[in-house]
Amino acid sequence: MRYVLDAMKMKTKTEAHPYLKEMLELPEYYGGNLDALYDCLSEFEDVEIEIQNMPEGKTYVSKIVSVMKDADVKVELQ
Repeated sequence: MRYVLDAMKMKTKTEAHPYLKEMLELPEYYGGNLDALYDCLSEFEDVEIEIQNMPEGKTYVSKIVSVMKDADVKVELQ
């Protein structure tokens, strides 16, 4: 499955996790933090995620990308 996400909607923890839950169709019990994201993504199979509008420098979305990569999700940054 392939998902396309907008980095501009993941600039802060507060806005990122509800957006990720909706867009990635995460389960109802999703905890809304990076550890929970890793746990859910680790259960995915054959997933590709494209992140558009990736900002320069270290941001919260950078942490999300790191978690995605740690969970062996193929991530493409635009």
